[in-house]
Order: sequence, then C-alpha cells, then structure tokens
Amino acid sequence: MSTPTGSNLPPVLRPARPPRRALGDLAARFGGEVVGDATGVVVTGITLATADLRPGEAFVALRGVNRHGAELAQTAVDAGAAAIVTDADGARLAADAGVPIVVVDHPRALLGELSAWVYDTADDIPLTLGTTGTNGKTSVTHLLAGILGQLGVTAGLSSTAERHIAGEVIVSRLTTPEASEFHALLALMRERGVEAVAVEVSAQALSRHRVDGVVFDVAGFTNLSHDHLDDYADMREYFEAKMALFSPERSRRGVISLDSPFGVEVAARSAVPSVTILTPAIAPDPGAAADWTVDILDERQDGTEFALRGPGGRTLTTTVPVIGPHMAANAGLAIVMLAEAGYAWERLVTALDGRRIDAHLPGRTQRVSGDRGPAVYVDFGHTPDAFVKTLAAVRRVTPGRVVMLFGADGDRDKTKRLDMGRTAIDGSDLLIVTDHHPRFEDADSIRATLLEGARAAAPDAEILEFSPPERAIVEAVARVGEGDAILWAGPGHQDYRDIRGVRTPYSARELARRALQDAGWPVPEPSWTVPYPADETPLSDPSRDWR
Repeated sequence: MSTPTGSNLPPVLRPARPPRRALGDLAARFGGEVVGDATGVVVTGITLATADLRPGEAFVALRGVNRHGAELAQTAVDAGAAAIVTDADGARLAADAGVPIVVVDHPRALLGELSAWVYDTADDIPLTLGTTGTNGKTSVTHLLAGILGQLGVTAGLSSTAERHIAGEVIVSRLTTPEASEFHALLALMRERGVEAVAVEVSAQALSRHRVDGVVFDVAGFTNLSHDHLDDYADMREYFEAKMALFSPERSRRGVISLDSPFGVEVAARSAVPSVTILTPAIAPDPGAAADWTVDILDERQDGTEFALRGPGGRTLTTTVPVIGPHMAANAGLAIVMLAEAGYAWERLVTALDGRRIDAHLPGRTQRVSGDRGPAVYVDFGHTPDAFVKTLAAVRRVTPGRVVMLFGADGDRDKTKRLDMGRTAIDGSDLLIVTDHHPRFEDADSIRATLLEGARAAAPDAEILEFSPPERAIVEAVARVGEGDAILWAGPGHQDYRDIRGVRTPYSARELARRALQDAGWPVPEPSWTVPYPADETPLSDPSRDWR
C-alpha cells in the first residue's frame, strides 16, 4: 500500500488536439542554437519530466540541485521525445541522444514563454483569476469556481487540492503546476469550453517561473504571515515574491485585502489598477479606508453569513459554507474579483443574495462529524496565523471545550514551529501534539519543538503527545463529548503521509470519522475518496500498532 513519492502521481493533463509547432520556428523565436537537423521536426507539447513525456514532445532538460536533467536525455528519446531544449552544459551531456537540440541560455526562465508558444496560450485562453497570499488562497480559488458555477459559467480550477476542467476533477501535484503543465492545462480547458479559470498562485510559482507566459485578468491578495522561510531568506523576500503578481507583466487588475498589515503595502505599490477590501472583524485596523467591506452577520457550525458592501451602494448578503470571519473574507474577495473581472453586479446579486455560496472547500475547516456528539473539523491550516483564526472561529460556535490536534511538516520551515505550538495552546482547552509529514526528519524531534513552544506559552495547560496520528485522533475523541469540538489541523484534504520519501495512504477525515463511529457517535457518509479500501483498516491500524 506504500508508493514512492515520485510515483503513482496524478497525470499531467494535455489537450487532445495540441498545436503542431516547427522546431526551427521555436529556435528562431527564442534565440536558440540548433544542434543537429531540425528540418521537418514538429513538437506537439513540452515537458520537464521524462516519466510524463508523450511521443512528439520536446523535453526541457534543466540543471537541478544534484544533477542535470540532460543526463536523462536518452530516457526522454526512448519515450518519444522529438527534441531537447537545454543549456550549453546540457547539450554536451545530450549530444548522443539522436534528436535535435535547441540550446538556450536560461531554459528555466524561458519555460513559461516556451510553453505558452507551444500550446498557443499566450492570449487565446479563458478569463484567468489568480489568488496569492499565505492563507486563504486555496479557499478563494474554490469559492471562485463555485460562484462561477452559480453564475452559469463553465469553470476551471487549479489549486493545492484539485484541478477542475469543466466538471472533471483531478487531484493536484503542486500548489501551482510547473509552467509546462500549467499551459497544457490551460490549453485543455480552452479545448473543453472553459470560460473562466481560478488559479492558486504560490510565492514559489512566481519565483520559479511557473506562471510565466500568463497575464491574469484579475489578481487577488489574501494576507501574508509567517511561512516558507525555508525557501525565502526572510519575510521581506517572501513578501516581494508575492508582490510580483501585481505588475503589468503578471496581471491586469488587482483586488487586495487589507486584513493583514502587508495588504496596505500591496495596495500602495500595486502597479495595476486595484481595489481594496476589508473585514473589520479581523483587520488590524478595522477603521481603515477600503473600497469594499465584509461585515459578519452570523456564525454557525454550518457556515458564516456576511454582508458585502461596496462603492455606489452595492450590497449583497450571502453565506459561505464554512465557519469563521476569515472564510467570509475569502468569499468577499472572490466576489469582488469576479466583479472586477467584468461580471455584472446585478448578476452576482441574483446568484448570491440571500443564498448560500455553492462551493466545496476540500479540507478547509471541513466538518466530518454528525449532528449529535462532538464536532470534529479537519483543516489544512499549517501556519500560526491560520491556527489563530481557525481556533477562534471554532471557539465561537462551540459551547463546550475546544481540543486542538496537530503536527508539523518535516523538511519545511522550522522557524514557525515554536509559534505553532504557542498559538495552538493559546486558542484551545486541550492540546494534543502528533505527527504529520515527517519526510526525512525525525518525528520525535518535530513533536518536541511543537511541545516546547506550547509549554513555554502555557506551562500549566493540559498538553498531551500521541504518536502515530491514528492513535492521537482516538485519544482526542475519547476526551470530548456533546457540545465539545476537535480541530485537527494540518492534513486537510490530503490522502497520504510522506514518511522517508514513501507516500503512505492516509486520510485524516476518514480516521476522524472512524474514531467517532467507534466511540458510538453517529457520522454521515463520507463525501471524499478513502485512499485505502473501506473494508480494510488503514496502514497503521490503531488496534495493531499501539493498543
């Protein structure tokens, strides 16, 4: 039941009828030197991965941290590569591959434009809506897709969780796909009649050229808080990576939330026409001037009702189907992005006013419990700021105790772990620390740091430690009753754990559901796919491993 991290991944999606591009034209357009004979050679796609390469495509060989992609040139040719695009060092390594080589100076930096040219997606694509920020960008992306559906628009989506193409749903590989995959996806969406596509845009996507070759019609900014300092030197460098989205090379218009201090700077520095939005319930300066405001009207376990108010007396009242003012803020941002994209306000009011937003947000404060017993929420949040907001939201709809269950990613930003422990205990009555994706780190050491942060903040608080997480959720459920709540933060929608490079089938949502059921509480039928057969115990069977 275990699969290597690099295998059994969702396929890269491509158009069924891709454009046919002459290799000589590619070389001429991008200033490449052709090694070999390009006469009559046509490429029908472009990829970085030999495992995903299809006959007739160009293989782009990049220099990696430990080796050069051109070392796999023969593998690519054996898979049907029509040509290789690489740098001078790669050309020497691939000299005997037997296909023409186009040599360019910086293939990584050119990949987006190359992909856009190969798939003809520089201009002829659906309306594009890109959202960046630390927290909330996945939720905004799914809310955009849901609202587009309510407007009767055929929508596409690319997020951390999923890819949607006119109703087809595929599990995602990366938050934002590599440029070659991204442009192939856009071409497929165009082919299938998608009218608008919502895209989650990570800082890494901007820094690593994954969205090059696309100018978003509207860019949205949610917030910025401590995360990804394993990839960026400090918060300023991380912020500047996000800021790049609000330039004419990346977007045409912007919608910027002022709900975090960085939003004010994004609005001041945006080089594209932008409007601002504010949620007074969570903004650092509730009285700040903004074009739009999100006012919270009611918070319930099944959703958050809010009023969106904007220029010219525009207003609508709707409900986002998840808890918390931060989720209402995400929904408000999505609605304003659609208004800025050109969808008539009257059309948005007709679809949303007095109604619920019809959107599924996989693993975002997702309730897996039934109508009786403790409420159990599984969430993807993995930053201190996300913990603060989500715990506060759970607290407001919970009459009893709030239990926080979480772990931390291995081989990722270690500098936030103490704050994760602190914020987790600050917002809960009982804290349980467990494992998440240890990857190649020692799981005991990860938990120790989380516990250190929590105990330093609240030495007398009730703080427990259980491993593995299969045990932790059973222990959590054993400590709650009617009116209490458990927030399991970190795993969200994911269907595996990464343990020393092996993807182990795993579902926090299903484990929580089974723990509730074993404790005698009624549970609804799952709305998700279980990564192991329903009639089998998960890989780490609690009855076998720890009882």
